[in-house]
Amino acid sequence: MHLVGRIYLDTDEGVLLAGQRVHLLEAIERHGSIQGAAKELGLSYKAAWDAVNAMNNLCDQPLVLREVGGKRGGGSQLTEHGHNMIKLFRTVESEYQRALDKLGGDLGDIRSFNRLLNRFSMKTSARNQFHGVITALIQGPLNIEVRLRLDDQNESVAVVTNESAENLELRIGMEIFALVKAPSVLLFTDTDIKISTRNKFWGTVFHLQTGPVNAEVTVALPSGKTVIAVISRESFEELGLTLGMPVCAAFNSSSVILAVMS
Repeated sequence: MHLVGRIYLDTDEGVLLAGQRVHLLEAIERHGSIQGAAKELGLSYKAAWDAVNAMNNLCDQPLVLREVGGKRGGGSQLTEHGHNMIKLFRTVESEYQRALDKLGGDLGDIRSFNRLLNRFSMKTSARNQFHGVITALIQGPLNIEVRLRLDDQNESVAVVTNESAENLELRIGMEIFALVKAPSVLLFTDTDIKISTRNKFWGTVFHLQTGPVNAEVTVALPSGKTVIAVISRESFEELGLTLGMPVCAAFNSSSVILAVMS
């Protein structure tokens, strides 16, 4: 990836405009809600919601804080980290190459900023996308257990084949992406339940979207990250899920797909 003109992301698939995410952050700041920001930008609420989830999950710190609300859907506000990212992006956009030189000293590490933009450019069908750092690699006869630090509060475990680990050139301290499809996420409300899944994240129900067959549940973690699960309508009704309710999002280590940016 390299910055060209007004900040574009240049990938193998072509040039992707990165500014839309920043426009969304600025609109959220103006309106104090994702719904208002989506309306201003001509986006569907779901597209804006997914973009905010992706940004929060891929950042070391959340960019947007959201509150559960009633009929109006709650409010949203930018964090200090979110404000800083906008400032960095707009400075680079307006000052071009001169700003690139300054960012290394006055405004922080340009390589860190580039890595952040790189995270936002990744497109995948997996609803859950997390950025982490490898803290341990435990070798087995056929597989390797990979432990990831997602942030100060959350860790995740993935199991990949030895061949996959070699192809990805995995090493301790390496930044990597953990992808988990929403149907692979299980939900539990019983704090005493014992399950074998290695990845268990307790949070609260933040968003619900129900259909005739399935329900999509967004679980907000204390760190600001979110986990999205798609469960059957029958399971949803049995759990009796409501907004703000404590819930555990769990998934097997074999359900985690690891990816690196080339």
